[in-house]
Amino acid sequence: MNKPSEPISVSILDRDYQFACEPDEAGALKEAAAYLDERMRSIKGVGRLMTLERIAVMTALNLSSELIKLQKQEKHRIENVDNRIRMLADELEDALDE
Repeated sequence: MNKPSEPISVSILDRDYQFACEPDEAGALKEAAAYLDERMRSIKGVGRLMTLERIAVMTALNLSSELIKLQKQEKHRIENVDNRIRMLADELEDALDE
């Protein structure tokens, strides 16, 4: 039986937010919130006066850009592994045919 969701409080830029969360996901949520807080503080720390909304959008854009880069790198890595497996399979097939 699944445990019921429970409220989790996290702080981002000195504001508290409540989220419903499965008990086994609470640690990941807190870690994500701490990471987001850190990233948003780094953008806020640039020195310009920005609204919370602008800081959040800039942070979201930066994180989205990083995610897209990582997804492209992962796709490239998978393609390289697949190519290497095909090459090894071909070499094995050639060796068995001899």
